[in-house]
Amino acid sequence: MAGRTGRTVNDLRRSNRAAVLQRLYFDGPLSRHALGPATGLSSGTISNVVGELATDGLVEEAGSVESDGGRPRTLLRVLPASGHLIGVDVGETRVRVELFDLTLTELARDERALTGSRYDVEAIVEHIRHGIREVLHRAGRTAERLIGVGVGVPGIVARTPERGAIVHGQTIGWNAVPLESLLRATRELPDTVPYFIENGARTLGQAEMWFGAGRGAQSVAVILFGSGVGACHVTDVAEQGRALEWGHLTVKVRGRRCRCGALGCLEAYAGAKALLDRWREAGGRCGAGAGEETALTALLAAAYPADGEGGDPVAREVVRETAEYLGAGLSGLINLFQPERILIGGWAGLQLGPRFLAAVREYAAAYSLSHPAARVSIDLGELGPDAVTVGAATLPLADFFAGGGRRPAPTPGAAAPAWRTALEGRVPN
Repeated sequence: MAGRTGRTVNDLRRSNRAAVLQRLYFDGPLSRHALGPATGLSSGTISNVVGELATDGLVEEAGSVESDGGRPRTLLRVLPASGHLIGVDVGETRVRVELFDLTLTELARDERALTGSRYDVEAIVEHIRHGIREVLHRAGRTAERLIGVGVGVPGIVARTPERGAIVHGQTIGWNAVPLESLLRATRELPDTVPYFIENGARTLGQAEMWFGAGRGAQSVAVILFGSGVGACHVTDVAEQGRALEWGHLTVKVRGRRCRCGALGCLEAYAGAKALLDRWREAGGRCGAGAGEETALTALLAAAYPADGEGGDPVAREVVRETAEYLGAGLSGLINLFQPERILIGGWAGLQLGPRFLAAVREYAAAYSLSHPAARVSIDLGELGPDAVTVGAATLPLADFFAGGGRRPAPTPGAAAPAWRTALEGRVPN
């Protein structure tokens, strides 16, 4: 029965379970007494919800603390082994698959290098399928305990009722790729295990907000700096953020050709690929056939020798110029969104960061309006190169929280009711 607000009793129970689970997850261990103020729920409701969660195997006792003159209060925490999550990073040089427990402690990982036609759809689907099987096998876990699989990908992710998540990755040659349907077709996992597919910058932003340098902030722009550049704007910890195709902001009219086909995109100047292209054009050498990560290491070694002397002035100028383009690009985010923090992650951002972060800050301030520029901090992300896979795993975790920790009931082979089949077959006039 629904009340005046339209919420049913089940809706209320689900909301209460979600509130308790999230507080225990992010702030626990906590006592029942502390959960009341933290969630706004009554002591009776807390007692009922904790009892349900304990019966479902989601929370456990974790010691006790002294109370003010009374009996010690029992602490509660989320049980790490009560569920498992998989995060997948479809990156620029490899596909990484990681298995986590419910508290996002890594249990196993599998990595597959991307070679040849790097973004061949069939190859990437096979990498993901194989990686899921491998991490479950290595950790000795079964698919039945999986809460879900999160996948971070380049490009724009849209959704359709018929095919689920569709990826529009112009820079990698993906035109409306039905990635969710393709993964389902592998039959690697039961139908009850959901897939959550999102832009990689968005998964990076989610991870940094939940566990990294974004914690406690209300507005954060997270930069994914790899072969290209992407961004995510997150407004608070409860939101998963909005992915921005920031790398395709025009920074120079009739400028360099970008991977997307347009002229003058930020990515054509500030991404690692563009940086390395400019260095090679200026005579820089990084070895025949070297991958981008190896080549960037060579550029930095040339610009900043280990002995601290000399250094290639051309390589240094390329790094400085990249810092200026990146700073100018960040000014757009600063002026438009006025974030409290900007965090730079991704393999190239983390590798370049110690050398060019100070210059990026200076250029961002110079190209921005003074008021929002004075209120923003620009730093490196805290979670390292695994941040996208961690963030991808938070996608099913967030859905799990929203459902109050309930898994969908398994219905293998169950036929859809006749009324649903009839409705699905109707074509709107």
